[in-house]
Amino acid sequence: MTASLLMLQLLNGLQLGILLFLVAAGLTLVFGVMDFINLAHGAQYMLGAYLAASVGGALGSFWLGLLIALPLSLGFGLALEWLVFRHLYARDHLAQVLATFGVILVIDEGVRQLWGSAPLNVPQPEGFSGGITLMAGLTYPSFRLAIIAAGLAVAALMWLVVERTRLGMLIRAGASNAPMVRALGVDTGRLFLGVIGVGAMLAGFAGAMAGPVFAVVPGMGDQVLILAFVVIVIGGIGSIRGAFIAALAVGLVESLGRALMPELMRLFLDASAARQAGAAIASMLVYAVMAAVLAWRPAGLFPAARA
Repeated sequence: MTASLLMLQLLNGLQLGILLFLVAAGLTLVFGVMDFINLAHGAQYMLGAYLAASVGGALGSFWLGLLIALPLSLGFGLALEWLVFRHLYARDHLAQVLATFGVILVIDEGVRQLWGSAPLNVPQPEGFSGGITLMAGLTYPSFRLAIIAAGLAVAALMWLVVERTRLGMLIRAGASNAPMVRALGVDTGRLFLGVIGVGAMLAGFAGAMAGPVFAVVPGMGDQVLILAFVVIVIGGIGSIRGAFIAALAVGLVESLGRALMPELMRLFLDASAARQAGAAIASMLVYAVMAAVLAWRPAGLFPAARA
């Protein structure tokens, strides 16, 4: 593998990791603070992509579509909390999984009815249609670099909020000991509502940014949701730092595995068999990493402290 191809896969892995972090950050807060399993989080990622693509196409500007999609994603998340989620907080995890899986089916079918089953084409945003030459033989799309920069900025902002503000203190306290937070007079209902809303907005932001890169189709959030759960299991439930580090690791393993495994298999197999075996092994690498981390640290790399 050449240096330029290796750098390309590293950047692709970093970009995927950033998108996974934006989805997993809200998911890990909801799970850590509220002990609530929200399988519909991937559908909120999908909705963000569709809303940004539709509004941006109607207004003729991707950035306007993105700005409008954020509050719409927030509002949709709050509506789901009011209509469905709040009735599940006291139920066991099986009931939460079944109910939120039903929400996925409803949202997916609603998307098909509104936008159809065909992929939605999202052109490159204005000002980011070209690429930037990073080294000899490597010109990387400028919008993908923008995704990385935006994700890092959001990660830094989340760290400041969670680690340096009173709201962040309450979120961390809720992740550590929610009953004690309630006993101290904190309105955990409003806290939970805010966490759900911010998580939905982050997922919508990730979907909107992914629209010009990946296919915008019904069910596009399902695979992202699976990887997001892998991220929070590896990083530690309730930990933003763990979600960030684990998301980058999962993104790099996913990208490098798909690029390198077929080449490694060529050392032992013919070209056709190597492609098939390499693709199959690459698809399992992330889960092998998760199993190894859990065998070493069952609570994840950076679990939130529990009182």
